[in-house]
Amino acid sequence: MAQKGYFYCPLICIEYEIEMGSNVKREDLGHLLRREKEGGSTSFYQVVWRWHFYAGIIFTPFLIILAISGATYLFKPQIESIIYKDKYYVHEQGSSTLSPSEQVKKVKKSYPKSSVTSFTIYHDPKRTTEIGLIQGGKSVSVYINPYNGQIQGTLKEDDRFTEIFKKIHSELWIGGTPANRWVELTACWAAILLATGLYLWFPRKKAAIWGTLLPRLKRTGRTFWRDMHAVPAFWFSLLILSFIATGLPWSGVLGEEINQWAVKPKYANSFEEKPDSITYTKEIAKNIPWSNENLPVPVSSKGNYVPLGIDQIEEIAKQQKIKKPYTISFPENAEGVYTLSHSEHPTKLATIHVDQYSGAILSDVRFRDFGWLAQWIEVGIAFHEGRLFGLTNQILGLIVCIGIVGIVISSYIMWWKRRTTGKLGAPARSLDRNKTRIVFFLMLGFGLVMPLVGISILGVFLLDYFVISRWIPLTRWFG
Repeated sequence: MAQKGYFYCPLICIEYEIEMGSNVKREDLGHLLRREKEGGSTSFYQVVWRWHFYAGIIFTPFLIILAISGATYLFKPQIESIIYKDKYYVHEQGSSTLSPSEQVKKVKKSYPKSSVTSFTIYHDPKRTTEIGLIQGGKSVSVYINPYNGQIQGTLKEDDRFTEIFKKIHSELWIGGTPANRWVELTACWAAILLATGLYLWFPRKKAAIWGTLLPRLKRTGRTFWRDMHAVPAFWFSLLILSFIATGLPWSGVLGEEINQWAVKPKYANSFEEKPDSITYTKEIAKNIPWSNENLPVPVSSKGNYVPLGIDQIEEIAKQQKIKKPYTISFPENAEGVYTLSHSEHPTKLATIHVDQYSGAILSDVRFRDFGWLAQWIEVGIAFHEGRLFGLTNQILGLIVCIGIVGIVISSYIMWWKRRTTGKLGAPARSLDRNKTRIVFFLMLGFGLVMPLVGISILGVFLLDYFVISRWIPLTRWFG
């Protein structure tokens, strides 16, 4: 005969009254009822702690991966300058450089079966010119000495050392949409971990410096590791949140929403209305600022015209005062355009589309044309990549990444010391159903802002309700 009892969802921390059939063992039912009596604190603190705990168990391993890969990518200029020194820097510097067309001609002679896609000029006079090719369907960069035309080497885009860490940072090396979405989900939950962690850190009684603002280094055991987790997390909280927020514009779901909110560029067409195109700049050009990636691409004038050469386009770049380093992306077809772009210094960002026949400026969008939100995002992106204020920015980012790794490691040590054999070691659940539901709906509020968070909460809810809460061994383990 069926009897009524309460099952609860351990991960979501919400209880449900359901029918319990005769297949439930008496001792298992007794275990659940004892938990009802013993329970834990009924405070919001207890509920938030459980959310913080479970989110940490699931996502912090990936936070370590993102922190290490991100810290490495921060020093991309220094790392690549050492690894690819022979390719990046000229062996012999002359008094004058060859024209862009002469450099392109030499590259075409060496790679006759390849098509030239881009031409990048650097501000450092010791740097080689980087000429992009499509070779066998792959993107390849050729490095040529601009003084004597000597080719100093090639690199496939996917084979760059720092590109490996970029792929790990954005796609966990696995690649593809699922991995990218998981990275976004990890970043979003990291923000929630930060918010819930600050709530747990906030002193409930008389505030004390030790254990709140400074760690109690003379303590031992779990107290020591608690301080090594909570105190650094407090001091790093603002910077960690800054790095999380400035990385989200690249995400696949929330990033697209941010792009819709922030990017409303003005157009500077010399002879026609706003360009109407289904082709976006990120599809046809390299080194494009984030705010201009979805900039529609106009078309060149039609007719029996001779296309302009790279020398004339370089002259246009000088006239338009585009800051080096800048990239000239070549037209892909007869209606295509030349695209001039600078994507390094945030306030000097520029994307200019040039008619390949007449040289007319069809579209000119720069930092000053961005809305205030897009401008802030571009500055944030530069900060995230360590470009905003040079080496100091890079070192600051490195310190934050090391801090994240330390905070995660200390949390696992603290968890390991408090757990009991045969259990996950989660904080005791609250017996106050109203408070658990309030926190649950607060978390769903985060999900409204960050869609993947909302989907993940609903997914775990269904897993809890239909699997974990109905299988007694799992219920016991999750606690």
